[in-house]
Order: sequence, then C-alpha cells, then structure tokens
Amino acid sequence: MNFRFCSLASGSSGNCLYIETNTSKFLIDAGLSGKRIEILLKGIGVSPDELDAIFVTHEHSDHSAGVGVLARRYDLKVFGNENTIMSMGKKLDKLFEKNIEIFSSEKSFEYRDILFTPIPLFHDASEAVGYSIEYGNKKISIVTDTGWISNPMKDIIRNSDIYYIEANHDEDMLKNGFYPWPLKQRILSTRGHLSNEHTANVLTELLNGKNETVILGHLSKDNNTPDIAYETVAKILKDHKYKIEDSKDLILKVAPRYEPTDIIEI
Repeated sequence: MNFRFCSLASGSSGNCLYIETNTSKFLIDAGLSGKRIEILLKGIGVSPDELDAIFVTHEHSDHSAGVGVLARRYDLKVFGNENTIMSMGKKLDKLFEKNIEIFSSEKSFEYRDILFTPIPLFHDASEAVGYSIEYGNKKISIVTDTGWISNPMKDIIRNSDIYYIEANHDEDMLKNGFYPWPLKQRILSTRGHLSNEHTANVLTELLNGKNETVILGHLSKDNNTPDIAYETVAKILKDHKYKIEDSKDLILKVAPRYEPTDIIEI
C-alpha cells in the first residue's frame, strides 16, 4: 500500500500539502501561485498533470491563492464545504461546475478508496476545516489555523500515524513583539492560532508512543522559529516520557516555510 505525505510549503507565506495513494494524487490547499506549486511538485518528482484534486481547508489566500489556476489548468476536482467555496469567490472564476465538489463539515465522505473526515476548526474564516484522511489501516491528520483543539477534534485525529499540526507562535515572542495589540489578541484568541505550548500539550493527550510522525506546521515568520518550536514541543513531550531522539516513540519534525519536507511513507 502506497500512502505518502509531503509538506510543499508551510506558513503565512503559503500552505500546500501533497498526499499520494495507489489510486490518487492530491493537494491539501494551494496557497501559493500555480507556477510556484508546479515547481515545488516537480522538485519532489511529481508532474502537476498527475494530480486529481485539491481539498481546501478555508478561503484565506495563504491556503487558496493557487486553487483556481491549478484546477483550471489540470482539470482538477476542488473539494470544500459550501461556505468555503462561496467565500473563495473570484479565485474559482471560470471553473466548471463539474470540477467543484461540496461536502458537509459534519460528515465523513469517500473519495475513491480514501476516507476523509472534516475537522471543524476554531478560526476567523467562513467555515475552516482540517482533515483526517484514512487509507487502508493508516491515517494522516491535518490541523492548522485553529485557536483551539476541542475534545471532539481530538477524538477525530486520535490514533493517527502522521500528525501535521500547527505550532504557530511562541507566546512570549508574540506578546513582546511588534504586532499591534488587536492583531496579538486575534492570534492569541480561540479563533486565532495555536502556540507551541498548546500544541505540545494536546499531543501529550494523543500520542501512543508507537513511532508516530509529528510535523509542526504553519510557523509564524515573526513570532516563532523552527528551533524554538521544536525545542518547546520536544521538552514538553520528553517531560511526559516520550522518547524522540532515538525515534522509539515518535519522530518530530518542523515543516520548512518555502521548501518541501522529505516524502514520508507510511
């Protein structure tokens, strides 16, 4: 069974994830220009015309900027809930109705032989979702752009083999940084973004210590660094007795902002 994952780009500059199974090749979000995504795909050995679909989390440009361009150019299916599709507006201009697939954020759905469970998020978008994606007996969960992870969300993503999860900011860097106070309030709110510490504490409730992979994504360029995110999360996990360095319990990585991660196969 072929189930492969790669973060092509991550952060407020643009987000795009690539997933491949035996039957499908698709993106989660396309928040960069179509040209840039084509270059990133070719960099991991994937031709853009091999893609089948794009699954959109929400309408913010760092997640949706290239959706319409790629969908028109390569005749791709675009999946999103109704509010997200409506909020994308002109980004989907000239896209045929046959290319748009609307789902309910409250129900799992199948695409080919893959099971998608939308994860309703706490974010200042029209109806943001993450995704839990199951193929065979393996599971990948994607949770970014949320200011809170509720118990129902934890129940959906529990027992994943890969957790791609937001570690947006270091709280001290954000509070002491140059952002205006209203923006700081928005980021710190339950409809903003997850801090490194919040993410780590959630992971301690989810991880089984069975060699899962955790990828920290959507880091702030101004209020976080890859080293701080990694060290903060790693310390809390180690305090809860998880082994990281020798990979007996889990693998912890940080998604680069502008370039792909290694392709992870589970």
